[in-house]
Amino acid sequence: MNSSLIGKIEKARRYAQERNRMRFNAFSVDFHGENGDHKVDFSGDKWNCSCDFFAGYGACAHTMALERVLDGMLPSTASSELLQRA
Repeated sequence: MNSSLIGKIEKARRYAQERNRMRFNAFSVDFHGENGDHKVDFSGDKWNCSCDFFAGYGACAHTMALERVLDGMLPSTASSELLQRA
């Protein structure tokens, strides 16, 4: 393996540990929940989920789980009120 590739791999490992370097702006996730599959989208600082609970509350177990997984990697305005209360 050439030295420049080795350097890139090492840099990637370091970047992966330095989560504060990254901010998600938009993504889509297929979430396999206990009661079925759901589509979760994030764009800007807004969540959306196809589950019924999200429609009524603007947050759900699926979006809150992703907030926890991506802690520190989302805009601060993306945090749901339900997660802040939990």
